[in-house]
Amino acid sequence: MSVIFIFIDGVGLGEDDDTNPFYSNKYESFEMLTNGFFNNSAEAIVNKDHLFKPIDANLGVEGLPQSGTGQTALFTGRNAAKEIGKHFGPFPHSGIKPFLKKESVFHGVKELGKKPYFMNAYPPIFFEHAQKRNRWSCTTLMAKSADLKLNSTEDVLNERALTAEIVQNAWREKLGIDIPKITPTDAANRLLNVVPDYELVLYEYYLTDKAGHNQSIEDAERVLKPLDEFLLQIIKEKRSSDTLVITSDHGNLEDLSTKTHTRNKVPLFILGENGSVFNDVNSLTDVKEKIIQVLTYDI
Repeated sequence: MSVIFIFIDGVGLGEDDDTNPFYSNKYESFEMLTNGFFNNSAEAIVNKDHLFKPIDANLGVEGLPQSGTGQTALFTGRNAAKEIGKHFGPFPHSGIKPFLKKESVFHGVKELGKKPYFMNAYPPIFFEHAQKRNRWSCTTLMAKSADLKLNSTEDVLNERALTAEIVQNAWREKLGIDIPKITPTDAANRLLNVVPDYELVLYEYYLTDKAGHNQSIEDAERVLKPLDEFLLQIIKEKRSSDTLVITSDHGNLEDLSTKTHTRNKVPLFILGENGSVFNDVNSLTDVKEKIIQVLTYDI
């Protein structure tokens, strides 16, 4: 039994209007997970093996949620925004880095004697810039701090990791790295092939947040189409004993009328036999504890 954790950056539950790409186009995976309606009017689904509910990303703090504090809250269970008195991002504030370094979901899984895995890979230029500036994202900081390997080109070629855009085209076309293009279905199967070796597998998809900032429906379609196919394959082919967790850190892409993030609630999707563990999740800060609970069989 494993937990598959798909973190999708910058996706909230928005209005049914032309500023919302989930209204302008239909994405089967999201509609399947919400019984047909992916918006701020969608009714919660609370079944034994299928949960959907809107959860809070504002964390009791005024202003627009940001990735640094939102992701720290999601991955550590600590209300990072309240700890420093503001929303902060995109990188983690110095006042909340200790949570990622010591209390992350990766640390929690290892403390159970189990194995976590971070599925994302990074090109050489990422490592050069991050090490030079000592500036790491929430996911890479917590992975490094839990002594997890940050995957590189070799791991992509060995089919043990995925690039940020799922289909591997940006590394080849923009960075000149010789890796093959794959389909979103291929990428999903690659992740599913890794899952049996670990108790937690995390994959981060942040292009949704970038597309939201661009306020472009074309960009939104470009990043949502492969994500949709990727998620569909995971939904259809995951093992029944595995728990699929999908959520976000704040709203953004669902409202292209603004360049900024939003204060909308974000979706929480759970598929799996242990889905009921997440029934009382109401905020980003509740998710980590429930993942650990599933993996301790305390259900």
